[in-house]
Amino acid sequence: MKSSHFNKKGLARMVDVSSKKSSKRVAIAISKIKMKKNTLNMISLGKHKKGDVLAIARIAAIMSVKKTYELIPLCHPINVEAVEIDFKLNSTNNSVEAKVTCKTTNKTGLEMEALTAASVAALTIYDMCKSVDRSMVIDTVTLLHKSGGKSGIYNRK
Repeated sequence: MKSSHFNKKGLARMVDVSSKKSSKRVAIAISKIKMKKNTLNMISLGKHKKGDVLAIARIAAIMSVKKTYELIPLCHPINVEAVEIDFKLNSTNNSVEAKVTCKTTNKTGLEMEALTAASVAALTIYDMCKSVDRSMVIDTVTLLHKSGGKSGIYNRK
């Protein structure tokens, strides 16, 4: 399959979206970070000496959405109109799942923004908690849903 990120000479390029029509677009991504039981308890009780881990991870994720085009070389800078970050703590497998929903009306999708935010949420949790648990593992970063644009709807099964 030919990649749209390369020209006829094989050189990298930003995809030309100038002739596309704007449409409502949504992208949902998740990340999951596993940790020790005590670390999850510390997060859930808000007992970390550095502050509210999830509140800081939420802000970091939102900030990363706005910076995605600066981090991913061929991403378009797009106007993101909404970002929601939801955290689910799972005491069965001692993990935190970050679910990111991004919305825009634009000519190009925002899957990379949602994936970046999910990654940064997990990385922020790791950074804040590494002093008490260096064994944490970020084992999932994945796109769950995308809608809008020519390619339509994608839902992970």
